[in-house]
Amino acid sequence: MTDLVFFYGTLMSGFKRQGRSEAALEPVGYGSIQALLFDLRIYPAAIPASDGTVRGEVHRMLTPELVLRDLDEIEGYNHSKRDASLYIRAEARVSLDGGRVERAWVYFYNAPLGGAPRIQSGDYLEYLNMK
Repeated sequence: MTDLVFFYGTLMSGFKRQGRSEAALEPVGYGSIQALLFDLRIYPAAIPASDGTVRGEVHRMLTPELVLRDLDEIEGYNHSKRDASLYIRAEARVSLDGGRVERAWVYFYNAPLGGAPRIQSGDYLEYLNMK
């Protein structure tokens, strides 16, 4: 099991999201995953896909079990009821800036997208700055 986690939306550092376990996270750097990104208006949704990239932050969890428990609650993930979870937690390949590749936990959206527009750049911060 990896001790890394990838954030691409409102869990990134600049948002100061409550419940993020700030003291138990150590920044590793920036990178990207293979996925498509959508704007759900109050937060983004990443869907695994080989034809897109999503940019975000990688953090090392100093206490993985506690951090993942908190993140699971924030993201609406229940490992025993995956189909009913808002997001699914899965290990994914992350390409870090500089070329290193790691595996990290990522929360992928698990509900209908409706008419949510795609964020073509795959970069949520850039998208918000252009709005």
